Amino acid sequence: MSFFKRLKDAIVQKSEAVTQKFTDGLAKTRDLLVEKVEDLVRRYKKLDENFFEELEEILIAADVGVNTVMELIDELRSEVRKHKIENALDLQPILSEKLVNLLKNDDTASTELNVETGRLNVILFVGVNGVGKTTTIGKMAHMFKQQGKKVIMAAGDTFRAAAIEQLEVWGDRVGVEVIKHSQGADPAAVIYDAVHAAKSRGADILLCDTAGRLQNKVNLMEELNKVYRVLQREIPNAPHEVLLVLDATTGQNALSQAKTFGQSAGVTGIVLTKLDGTAKGGIVIAIRNELQIPVKYVGLGEKMDDLQPFDPEQFVHALFAGLIEEKETEEKE
Repeated sequence: MSFFKRLKDAIVQKSEAVTQKFTDGLAKTRDLLVEKVEDLVRRYKKLDENFFEELEEILIAADVGVNTVMELIDELRSEVRKHKIENALDLQPILSEKLVNLLKNDDTASTELNVETGRLNVILFVGVNGVGKTTTIGKMAHMFKQQGKKVIMAAGDTFRAAAIEQLEVWGDRVGVEVIKHSQGADPAAVIYDAVHAAKSRGADILLCDTAGRLQNKVNLMEELNKVYRVLQREIPNAPHEVLLVLDATTGQNALSQAKTFGQSAGVTGIVLTKLDGTAKGGIVIAIRNELQIPVKYVGLGEKMDDLQPFDPEQFVHALFAGLIEEKETEEKE
């Protein structure tokens, strides 16, 4: 069975609405990456060095990441030699399959959030200002509430003007209580109060916002460490997740932030926002391959339910959807 047929069969088992969200949300990346790849394989009847150089440029332009691209191109060259592939069209499903493998984690469960029934689950959100952190927290609160869980949000970003108010707006919108202090207050004190409020109200989930000043400011990491100490003192093994929120539209800058926070903040997973607003969705592949930190959620639009669990097969299917339909038509004919 061909790779594209296996991919299509896997997607059929999944929610049609979610598949459509991935397809719509990745339209810009599909236009840049896949259409250029399709044009490339049609222009080259025979595979040669020029073909691989052009493919390299296309992948780097989509922010797949230079190191990842070099590895991928080397693997493709190896496949060409091994299977004596001459036609560029025959290389396309191999490229697609390798992208899926790059995006998949060794531990398939690692893309799921570490949330257990019967305990207060604490999820800490970190990241620089402007990446969509507060919006992500609001959307995740909505998601958990839809699952029937009791959720509390903690307004731990006390430094950014309007951060507390923004979280309160989301709290009103999704019907979730927000624990807050005044602007400029100690973030660790906010988190302390939020933990006690969540415990007293029998909450299942505590979502904690944190400050997001530039990642190269030492005092930001010190503030985060204070928050960690408070959480660990109050709840064994907390926080249960540390989610780094990154803006996909910033491309390689997002990768740089991920490296800094990954080393300093004990990040367990990444939420990649604004994928629908960029043609550089390849940054997902770079982050996954170069940092070995799982991308757990992706933002695919403005709506409340457009924050979706990351699914490698949905991602690649959304990119190559047009080609899959074309292959099916060819096979029927």
